[in-house]
Amino acid sequence: MNNIHSPLTEVRKNLRVNWYRCPIDPKTFRALMQPNDFQGFIQAGGHLFIFLITGGLTLYFATERLWPEFLVSLFIHGTSASFFKGIAAHELGHGTVFKTKALNRLFLRFYSIISWHNHHEYAMSHTYHHRYTLHPEGDREVVLPLEILMGRPFYLLQIFTFNITGGPVTSGIIPIMKGTFKTAFGGKGASVISEEWSNALYTTHEKERPHAIKWARLIILFHTCVLLLAIYSGLWALPLVLSTQQFTANWLKHFVGLPMHCGLRSDVADFRKCVRSITLDPISEFLYWRMNWHLEHHMFAGVPCYNLKKLHNAVAHDMPKLRTFFGAWKEMLEIKQQQQLDPNYEFDTPVPSASKVINGKNAALTESIGDLAPTSLK
Repeated sequence: MNNIHSPLTEVRKNLRVNWYRCPIDPKTFRALMQPNDFQGFIQAGGHLFIFLITGGLTLYFATERLWPEFLVSLFIHGTSASFFKGIAAHELGHGTVFKTKALNRLFLRFYSIISWHNHHEYAMSHTYHHRYTLHPEGDREVVLPLEILMGRPFYLLQIFTFNITGGPVTSGIIPIMKGTFKTAFGGKGASVISEEWSNALYTTHEKERPHAIKWARLIILFHTCVLLLAIYSGLWALPLVLSTQQFTANWLKHFVGLPMHCGLRSDVADFRKCVRSITLDPISEFLYWRMNWHLEHHMFAGVPCYNLKKLHNAVAHDMPKLRTFFGAWKEMLEIKQQQQLDPNYEFDTPVPSASKVINGKNAALTESIGDLAPTSLK
């Protein structure tokens, strides 16, 4: 089965990916699977604290007409807040950040509404992404080849200033707002990657549509209120802090996010060949919600983000050589050169020989993707 236009009902019925997962001590694995409210607050609350500080400084500098300081603080604010959509909301969507589920839902809704993120649409799409990673008939959230836009000055200008059109792992104001309004008014919105993928999801999971419509309307209502408050109060910078920060200075999100799948294999049943982990500095790793350990996240998606490095250490002997940030980009640029000669070229990551498959009694736990899947996909 290789028709990417097959209905998703057929995909779910016929496509079975027997994923290879590294053997791990069951006791160690169960400990790593446990969410922790304190660590959840450090991650989710810490990122929110940064948002409030940088946002407050941006408003202060705008009010005092300190323009150089205003531009610097807005740049830092956007750099941090651009990780809300698809990163913070992504982890919270898996339901693995807090042990207390109510806290997980609370932070998910905050991060989603502030970043124009429709977590109902995303939950559908991302469930398929995890179950069928880079198998095109079942995963159209990430479709290879991912384009490296380093040679396009207009795109580089956008990710360092204000993103209008969007691009790989970044959010543009036009496609995000267009998709949100389309969903809000009953259309099969294109806010999940592409209109074709949105249509496929909603055709198969029609029961999820009312939830997505309601949330899209709440997003529009919230940001309309922000705009009205700015007009009433004279705080013209308020929408820059609360509504458009997602589209401002999303350079770091692009540079740390693109390596996760770019240039790797499709249609394989080994996460080690279709997902890439990289090392990052502590600040970038925190803002990225530890998703630089992306291979570990795909292999064991039920493990909380703050335990992923420990997970890596537990299975490192069975993993490919860990890339650095610069090493990953060097590898990706070399792959791009090969793809210019052969458009079908995909990098085959060297991996250790497959070890003994995990004991079947642990399969349900190791295959968990947390609370991500909506009811119609469980």
